[in-house]
Amino acid sequence: MSALRMAFNELRRVTSGKLPKLAVLALALVPLLYASLYLYANKDPYANLNHVPAALVVKDKGAKDLNAGKDVADELLTGKKFNWKVVDDADEGVRKGEYIFALTLPEDFSEALTSAEQNKPRQGVLTLTTNDANNYLGSTIANQVVSEVRRAVTAKVSTEAADRLLLGFSTIRQETTKAADGATQLADGSTTLRDKLGELDSGVQQLSTGAVTAANGAAQLRDGTHELRSQTAPLPDGAKKIADGARQVATGNETAATQAEEYAKKAQALVGVLDQANGDIANRLRALGFTEEQVQRVLTTIGQVRQPVDDANGKVQGAAGDLRKLATGADQVADGAEQLSSKMPGLVAGVVKLDDGATKLADGNAQLRDGLQKAATGTPQLKDGAAKLADGSAQLRDGLTGGVNKIPNQDDPTRAAIAQAIGDPVAVRGLSQTKAATYGAGLAPFFLGLATWIGAFVLFLLLRPLSRRALAAGQSALRVAVGGWLPGALLGIVQVLVMFTVVRFVVDIEPSNPVGTFGFLVLMSLTFVAILHALNAAFGAVGKFLGLILLILQLVSAGGTFPWQTIPVPLYPLHYGLPMGYAVDGLRHLMYGGDLGSVGKDALILLAWLVGALALASVAAYKQRVWTASKLKPELVL
Repeated sequence: MSALRMAFNELRRVTSGKLPKLAVLALALVPLLYASLYLYANKDPYANLNHVPAALVVKDKGAKDLNAGKDVADELLTGKKFNWKVVDDADEGVRKGEYIFALTLPEDFSEALTSAEQNKPRQGVLTLTTNDANNYLGSTIANQVVSEVRRAVTAKVSTEAADRLLLGFSTIRQETTKAADGATQLADGSTTLRDKLGELDSGVQQLSTGAVTAANGAAQLRDGTHELRSQTAPLPDGAKKIADGARQVATGNETAATQAEEYAKKAQALVGVLDQANGDIANRLRALGFTEEQVQRVLTTIGQVRQPVDDANGKVQGAAGDLRKLATGADQVADGAEQLSSKMPGLVAGVVKLDDGATKLADGNAQLRDGLQKAATGTPQLKDGAAKLADGSAQLRDGLTGGVNKIPNQDDPTRAAIAQAIGDPVAVRGLSQTKAATYGAGLAPFFLGLATWIGAFVLFLLLRPLSRRALAAGQSALRVAVGGWLPGALLGIVQVLVMFTVVRFVVDIEPSNPVGTFGFLVLMSLTFVAILHALNAAFGAVGKFLGLILLILQLVSAGGTFPWQTIPVPLYPLHYGLPMGYAVDGLRHLMYGGDLGSVGKDALILLAWLVGALALASVAAYKQRVWTASKLKPELVL
């Protein structure tokens, strides 16, 4: 027989009859069911994040110019990326699975974001509360959302803080320093002004007194110059007369001096003749033979005789000299008198001007006296005002100096802290109630549930769901059902034992509650074996196909990867009704250390499925106690 003929015969066998044809069609649709339902369920889970319950706790009290908590809350609620619930406390809700995660904005969130302005930089801390027992990927999604919030807040706050802080502090400090220096100078100057105005007040008082005295003296001077003016008016005429008389005296003295000089010349000439005569006499006597002694004796006698003549000559010469001096002096006196006479009109004119000036001086001194008297009454007020100015400028100086010290002048570490607070003002403090160690550990509950179901499924590829001998012997339906279930249950426990051992010690995934995890896996195996046993017992070969369909439905609705709330709403009843979701939920809480309250509920639901499956198997056993032709020779055998 050829290969083609064998293939044709096999196809004819599996399509001989209505049910085999439907089975072939169903087998052909299995990949489609897997692909279509799985892709439908996971097409865009992020589009359905608005169904995921999340808690928002807003405790922020706000700051002076910022209420970041309200802004963040408004943005989250407006964005509707999650099913946000604004609550006062979310810890219990996250622990019990009411919320996948919670985001808390603390009381000092806004204050921390603006802390760089007070020179005490610190970060605003968002608290993200997660629980991997609720859903492992829920924490990852929450972290991404918080990162977006963090970036948004950072962009807003860093821009405002940088604008107010970086652009303001440097300029403010520089200008305030200048103002403080100016205020210091003003304070020093006003203090000096106050002191000097005190001296000025004393001086003005003295000056006012002196001005009164000066005004009185100026008035007396004015009266004196009036008198001087009246008395000096006739001086030019008198000076003229004096000059004329002095000139006449000088002329007479010149004439007398000239005559005396003529007489002196003649007397001097006579003395000269006598001297020459003495020489001639001496020569003649020597010529006549007189001795020198005799000659000298004669000359002596002659000298005694001419002595009166010599004396008279001396007096004449002296008188001539005195007359010349007198004439010269008289001439100088005449010149002086003439100069005095020529200057006298100018002197009189000067006296007139002096009198006019004295009059003006007296009037000016009177005005000065009056003005200084007014100033003397105002300078005490000016002194008091200067004292107030000194006090105020001192306060201004102290205030500006103190203000400069309050304006930040950061050192390098402080500036670095401020830069960090501006550039990264928001920090996230992760508060994980339970946490899976690795990504594999996070997905372990789902894959353990899937493996337990597959393990139960393959058991009935070898095992018969019901004992034909027992059915033929008329045993009770419940006993037959339990007897058919027990071999699979025992083998399922062995499967769980081997699987748990390898996962724990080879794959190195350590559950938080190893004993509870193992016990729950045993319960899962017993339940899944019971379900597949009941399907096979009730529907035969069709039950195996129904087991595959049921597996697909549970894969897409159990929430093994993304939160189950992300599945399309029409699939919600599958999550609530099928056992895989409860199996995954119970394993998460046992493996991650979550609240064990929900584990009891999950175990009760699995027990209910177990009891229900045994009941269905019992009904199937009861029905199969009656033999039919189709049972003896079924149309479809798998």
